[in-house]
Amino acid sequence: MMTSCWSTLPFIFLSSCMVAASPPGCKIRITDRGLEMLKFETQKFVEEELSNITMPEMKGKEGRFQYTITDVKIMELNLTHAELQFVPGVGLLFDVQNSSITLSLQRQILYWLFYDTGNINASAEGVNINTVLNLIRDEDGRLKINNMTCDAKISKMRAKFSGTLGRVYQFMARFLTTGMRFLLNQKICPALDHAALVHVNAMLETIPVRTEVDEYIGIDYSLTTDPVVTARSLDMNFRGMFFELTDQNDTLINQAAEPIIREYDRMVYFALSEFFFDSGMFSYYKAGIFQTDIIHEKMPKDLEMLLKTTYFGTIMMLNPALIDAPISLQITVNSPPKCSVKTSGATVVMTAVVKVMVLPQGRSPVQLSSMTMETKFNAKFSVRGKRLAIHADLRRFKIFSNQSALESLALIPLQAPLKTMLQMSVVPVINKWTKRGVGIPLPDGLDLIEEVVEYHNGFIVIGANLHFSKGLREMITGNI
Repeated sequence: MMTSCWSTLPFIFLSSCMVAASPPGCKIRITDRGLEMLKFETQKFVEEELSNITMPEMKGKEGRFQYTITDVKIMELNLTHAELQFVPGVGLLFDVQNSSITLSLQRQILYWLFYDTGNINASAEGVNINTVLNLIRDEDGRLKINNMTCDAKISKMRAKFSGTLGRVYQFMARFLTTGMRFLLNQKICPALDHAALVHVNAMLETIPVRTEVDEYIGIDYSLTTDPVVTARSLDMNFRGMFFELTDQNDTLINQAAEPIIREYDRMVYFALSEFFFDSGMFSYYKAGIFQTDIIHEKMPKDLEMLLKTTYFGTIMMLNPALIDAPISLQITVNSPPKCSVKTSGATVVMTAVVKVMVLPQGRSPVQLSSMTMETKFNAKFSVRGKRLAIHADLRRFKIFSNQSALESLALIPLQAPLKTMLQMSVVPVINKWTKRGVGIPLPDGLDLIEEVVEYHNGFIVIGANLHFSKGLREMITGNI
């Protein structure tokens, strides 16, 4: 028993290495152009986060003056000089330089027996904030902000007192602004740290990683590695694999070429390998949806008449009474369809067994013949919102008998009417499933526009621009 266990270890180790080394079925690249658009939403989000900063009450004594500062509110943030950039090998940099913050606060001042209250308008100038977000793949395969480094500095603050004694109190501005600047410096980074590690990560957790596509199959969009950050892009490798819901562990092995993204012109790029599509068709094949019966009203009358004429001799040999019984075609795909992507376009090859059945009333169906049907479809890809859809057109069709070469010759007259029947009855059923599309792993509120599909040997690349249908704040709070 021990010898047997040890003998299987090399195979287990080799198998696990092969799985780990499997190329991604899907790649996503966010370019510096996409980051430029994201910068405006990030800037608004940071302004909103900082405006919610709460300042503690300040109390103190300066000579014979006793003061209390309350109700400190940030009235306006002017982050005009903000940049969002990639940090190679790390993640993202959000940098704010030479910006300003306007505050309002209430004073209570006691001098001897005189008590005075009023408003103080303060402004922080030369506000510099430097934050770096480290991006990783978490244990579930999601994109995650692992940690954040932050440095915030305010070069100077000014304060203006209102009220009848406002000018008298101006000498107090120096030590009050010094205290406020210290407190504000201490509040900025914790606020941004909470926004990134809590709020943004909560939004990232809502992006589907392993989710259902429909009642038959699901898709795995987990990251296979940590994201790769360069000076121009954020590149992410996803498993990009479909699975049948009732048997999620029996999946297709990825032997396809790894997709490659070379472009930077658009905001975002998606590269999908042949494995991405093959795993989907493999999962649907396992679920048993690639079968249909052409019967009764689905059967064209001229095709039924042609089938009765072709198999007239067989019917008469079986039972002449069957000549008036209706004819049906049972079509069952007998192997998973295969996708092929070339620079000229994408095709799908499908092989099915077609059984010609006669249906006597009140009796079991009788098989007249069995034939093999080989079909090739052109596949065209499109993106709607953030869903990838496929449209199929029948390109090539061929049938031959499973019983004899002589019968194959007799089937030649059936080629054209069967092809027409497929185009009218079967292809619409296929497109009914594929036009629903599959979701692309993007957060709710972010859509794709102006997409362009390029075909390469072994994979497709979809380039698109981004459109925010919701603000970043709404995306985060809505998802939470």
